Amino acid sequence: MTSKFLSVALACAAMASANVMAQDYPVANKSITFVLPYAAGGPTDKAARDLAQSMSKFMGGHSIVIDNSAGASGSIGANKVAKAPADGYTLLFTHIAQATLPTFFRNLPYNVERDFEYIGLVSENPMNLIGRPSLPANNMAELLGWIQSNKGKINIANAGPGSASHLCGMLFQSTIKVDMTSVPYKGTAPAMTDLIGGQVDLMCDQTTTTIPQIEGKRVKSFAVTTPARLTAPILKDNPTMQEAGLKDFSVTIWQGLYAPKGTPAPILKKLNDALKAAVKDPDFIRKQDAGGATVITDARNDPAGHKAFVMSEVAKWAPVIRAAGVYAD
Repeated sequence: MTSKFLSVALACAAMASANVMAQDYPVANKSITFVLPYAAGGPTDKAARDLAQSMSKFMGGHSIVIDNSAGASGSIGANKVAKAPADGYTLLFTHIAQATLPTFFRNLPYNVERDFEYIGLVSENPMNLIGRPSLPANNMAELLGWIQSNKGKINIANAGPGSASHLCGMLFQSTIKVDMTSVPYKGTAPAMTDLIGGQVDLMCDQTTTTIPQIEGKRVKSFAVTTPARLTAPILKDNPTMQEAGLKDFSVTIWQGLYAPKGTPAPILKKLNDALKAAVKDPDFIRKQDAGGATVITDARNDPAGHKAFVMSEVAKWAPVIRAAGVYAD
């Protein structure tokens, strides 16, 4: 048998094996794992668990479990999936870090464009600029004036390098062209504690985290980061950043689902079909609405649309991260 015919035979055998595996997928005695590259308890963890419950319903009740593999700004868990068997049982559920870590890390151990199959986006969370309760400003115009009058004295908290709050804070500083002292914490909770206590001045974080604190009057709320105002009662009077004069300022923290590169197309279709059904599940929608998140039901639910969007986000955030000079090895 010539090498050409041998190659064709091997390719056909591999295709046949993949088709058999896809027909049986998922097998009853093997759980699907969503690897979440962050600690339990945060907004992305909640979204992953909500999606797992809904997707399970549309996969015959098959077990989907969450593996919180936190560390290195999310790169440890993502690398775990990039190196996992491409059989549909180990998937990555992550957020905007998929688009920012390629610039943030000088030596990222995987390639976001080449090492994953893109299944679909799921939801996105708006963000909210908040301040310590003792801050003298009471609206966005007053805040911008206060910032200009206190250059070099202002600090802004975040949940750690590369976190959503860090990204939003960097974009805010670059947009208003004022440098602030960035204060990183090991998560949103300790950052919020110090903001409430007045140890730091500002923070930009997801509304799932900020709304309870605003309702309790423990922080001041100034603006939201979406193109249109939000409908949540506590935030409906907050202007958008663009209304406040910050042109083209728009940030949402989106979540998506990924598989290792080479996962058979029939398995990817089963997963994508289940994801599309899940994001239309009234129970899933209700849970996201309760946290201020918006379920995605557009072209970004499709693998091609998902990937195109993430690549556009890589291009959007790269200059912001480079300008801030914040990198990790």
